[in-house]
Amino acid sequence: MKPYPAQIDGADVVCFTPIDERHRHTGNCRHNVRGELQGPAAGVAICRYAGDSGYYLFGCDETWATITDTYHDTLEEAQRQAEFEYEGVAGTWQSRSGC
Repeated sequence: MKPYPAQIDGADVVCFTPIDERHRHTGNCRHNVRGELQGPAAGVAICRYAGDSGYYLFGCDETWATITDTYHDTLEEAQRQAEFEYEGVAGTWQSRSGC
């Protein structure tokens, strides 16, 4: 994967993790984009838009471009959703300021 950017889709990256052999795609959540079922993301990132009180969990491709997103009221909810979708991410989050 490319190095993560400071922003994804105009939102500030709070924390991120590439999805790799440390994780298991659970299949607990199915994302459809334009009617097409999406496979596992190459990476996930929790991001926040300026002026927005909530957090977005982005499923990203290898260049950190957004493929899917879900909205969450709190950082903890976004982290729980990520773990629900990709077992093991709770132990691999990365950030500049701690996630």
